[in-house]
Amino acid sequence: MRKSTIFIALFFWIFPQILSAQQTNASEKKVLDHSVYDDWQSISKINMSKNGQWVVYNINVQEGNDDLIIQKTDGSYKKTVARGYDAAITGDDRSVIFKIKPLFKEIRQAKIKKKKPDEMPEDSLAILSLRDDKMQKFGRVLSYKTPKERNEWVAILQKNEQKPKPAYMRDKSKDSLKQVIDSLQYVIKELKPDRTNDKDSITDPGRNNRLQLINTATGNSRTFLNVNDYTFNKTGSHLLIEQTLDLRDSAKTTCILLYHITAQKTDTLLRGGNDFKNLALADDGSQAAFLAMRNAKPKDVKQNFQLWHYKKGMDAAIMLVDTLTAQFPKGSQLSEFGKISFNKSGTRLLFATAPTPLPKDTSLVDIDKVNVDIWNYKDDYLQPYQLENRKRDREKSYLAVYDFAHKKMVQVGNPDLPNVYEGKLADAASFVAVTDTGRRIAAQWTGSTLKDIYKIDISNGRSTAAVLNLNGDIRPSWISPSGKYIVWYSNATRHYHAFDGRQTINLTAAINTSLYDEENDVPDDPGPYGVMGWQDGDKRMLIYDRYDIWAIDPTNPKTAKNLTNGRNQQLTYRYLQTDEDEDYIKSADPILLNVFNNKDKTNGVAVLHNNRMERPLLPLQPFNVGPISKAKNADVFAYTKESYTNPPDLYALRQQKEYQLSQINPQQKLYNWGNAALYHWTTFSGKKATGIIYKPENFDSSKQYPVILYFYEKLSDNLYKYIPPSPTPSRLNISFFVSRGYVVMAPDIAYTIGHPAQSAYDYIVSGAQALAVKKWVNKNKMGIQGQSWGGIQVAQLITMTDMFAAAWAGAPVANMTSAYGGIRWGSGLNRQFQYEKTQSRIGATLWEKPDLYIENSPLFHLPKVNTPLVIMANDNDGAVPWYQGIELFTGLRRLGKPVWMLNYNGEEHNLVQRKNKKDIQVREQQYFDWLLKDAPPAKWLTEGVPAINKGNDWGLELAN
Repeated sequence: MRKSTIFIALFFWIFPQILSAQQTNASEKKVLDHSVYDDWQSISKINMSKNGQWVVYNINVQEGNDDLIIQKTDGSYKKTVARGYDAAITGDDRSVIFKIKPLFKEIRQAKIKKKKPDEMPEDSLAILSLRDDKMQKFGRVLSYKTPKERNEWVAILQKNEQKPKPAYMRDKSKDSLKQVIDSLQYVIKELKPDRTNDKDSITDPGRNNRLQLINTATGNSRTFLNVNDYTFNKTGSHLLIEQTLDLRDSAKTTCILLYHITAQKTDTLLRGGNDFKNLALADDGSQAAFLAMRNAKPKDVKQNFQLWHYKKGMDAAIMLVDTLTAQFPKGSQLSEFGKISFNKSGTRLLFATAPTPLPKDTSLVDIDKVNVDIWNYKDDYLQPYQLENRKRDREKSYLAVYDFAHKKMVQVGNPDLPNVYEGKLADAASFVAVTDTGRRIAAQWTGSTLKDIYKIDISNGRSTAAVLNLNGDIRPSWISPSGKYIVWYSNATRHYHAFDGRQTINLTAAINTSLYDEENDVPDDPGPYGVMGWQDGDKRMLIYDRYDIWAIDPTNPKTAKNLTNGRNQQLTYRYLQTDEDEDYIKSADPILLNVFNNKDKTNGVAVLHNNRMERPLLPLQPFNVGPISKAKNADVFAYTKESYTNPPDLYALRQQKEYQLSQINPQQKLYNWGNAALYHWTTFSGKKATGIIYKPENFDSSKQYPVILYFYEKLSDNLYKYIPPSPTPSRLNISFFVSRGYVVMAPDIAYTIGHPAQSAYDYIVSGAQALAVKKWVNKNKMGIQGQSWGGIQVAQLITMTDMFAAAWAGAPVANMTSAYGGIRWGSGLNRQFQYEKTQSRIGATLWEKPDLYIENSPLFHLPKVNTPLVIMANDNDGAVPWYQGIELFTGLRRLGKPVWMLNYNGEEHNLVQRKNKKDIQVREQQYFDWLLKDAPPAKWLTEGVPAINKGNDWGLELAN
């Protein structure tokens, strides 16, 4: 009794101490620093089994070794495989197949030592049985494939293990009788053929790849040696293989094999050839096709591919098409870059032709060749665009069809009709061609082109015009599944139209709601919200407005029906496709829709069944719901949920019960994090404005905080987006700065055409002033940060106000007059269109309204600048030429303004290399801490880093 009394007394004394300690720890959490990035986790590559019992996914770290997770969807079983990735669940739901990467440190060391590709650490592959948890591993893996429908078969291509060298080759310093005997045995063994394998697979001497075909359910396997390429048919009943018969033979004869998996029978379709490409099988495996180059000619004589075909019942493949085939276009050849495929019924074979390239000029040696780019005003595309797209243009091909019923080839596409599409059912009598030939020059300033759309009769290749000189939009997915209806959106009428081969139909004339961007604020026609898809074959087309989904019967468009009715509540509904192979949407199946509340930014998942709204799968909630997966044969769903405070963890929904399957980033609890909330104010022009305010987790309204405003057009829809601490490509890493005691504001901006600078001022500065009156804001310690379009607005704002104590501009345009005629080197496009029609929002040419270009160019207003500025302008920026940063820097430097510029050599518009991202993150922190927190400055800010010290001194240490 006495012991019990003592224990109780001790408990009531100790427990308050523990509780007090916990509360103290909660209020004294660590702040994020630059050491935390690498281990911060995210989830990717989510796959579900057909029966809904299993899910596999990756937990990725930012730098290091990732994990593959294999888990039951009710959470009752979980297996973690270090470094696993690229996983697939077999169609019988009994096995998981995946690759395993080498250790990160091994790959890193190999890169440091500059190992050649064939010397780099190699992947392995594993097959895990879900029945007994047993794992089988395979080394030296090059690739693996499973059938599209993912049954129990897997094919694994491996490098063969290298045979050990005989002693006389390993150690030259010793000479013994044993080594001589070893050498003789080695030579004899290499010369003696091994006939133990089947007739189509002669023994590999250890210098090529082997293919293992494995039944993951039974363990039965078959090996093919010296395999160069392979492919399954859709159902996994057949495997098509390109195999070199005997590497010891100087001819290295290659053949094409068709392996009948169920019958365990191998047919040789073709023996002998110099090169093979593009193996293809019909869905049922009854037909095969491929390109072969067979003629034996000297190496300096150009050879052409031929199209070969095999059908069940033939003794071997036959040559189907070559350059002598009737209707084969003159001056062309079969293209190795075009896809070969059978239509669903197997009655047609699709392939591609391409113009024969000019022969290489060998009359001049390299030293005498002139390197010159010739710009001609009549060219369809500017030279930089042509140069940037040389590889694409060299590989450009045009669709052709072989009709087995009529035993003839039809050339469908050509240089005048380069883009040809078919309906998803792929057995249509007609295809759709789209061309802008002869009207491409105007894209230099319009950003788009007028297009002609044709319907092409596959039986004879004849084309019928559906619409000419379309100013609008058309996409392959808008074609009805059978190809009967061609659909486009017209900017002139602002409606969708269809062509059925006889007449043009206005599909949306009966819909009074705007089907185009209601918030369009660029000087161009507003784009359409788009097409959800076709429903029940060609029966209905489903299209979007800003909020809702409309169903339209093309035979009776007046009966158009709103299926969702979200406008009154400002709810936006969008389709969540869960079957990547669907030919069309089936109304009889439950259709999942993402639901987004535009007022409070909550998110959920609705269900549309037989075109009626049912009970939601997930009600609206203060989370962002990620892409959703559905089991093929069960009502089981997997998805991620996230918010600013909750990482995007994986959840499963089974029988209306939600299971949380992952708990990534548990370390976040150790750090001072933060929270996010919508913020509203009124702009100087009297408009209602919205943004996001991020505050530290330990926010104390009695204290004053420095503020950074980060902006890029509109960001408030991201209220419930998780922002991991990570090295930045030059944007503001919000969670990092919030953790360290900053308040961050992200204001939405709406623009007035011709005056983007004033629009930015109206929203950003008014938002900053609305914050500045808060007692918890230090109005004298406010900074701004932006990248690209946000970067130019940073540069503009510091010419318009002295409100900010620090500014950081990533890749800004300084001078619209010099940028207007320049090139976006990443694409080769001229920049005129973006000023006249898109983001820069001037809406006129430079010579029509030069005053607007000057008004919106910071360079012309630099004498007004009193705010310190850091510029990032990289010399390999493919979007904003880095000389724009130079103009800004040199102008401010001449005026004696405090300015710095970072040029990460060879880097892109947004930083790509992780080492550079880490560096700029450190510098951003040092800069803002110095000017907004009165921290000591780093040496790069006060003294700079002379070029002579480049690579030895980074200037990151604090100044003396």
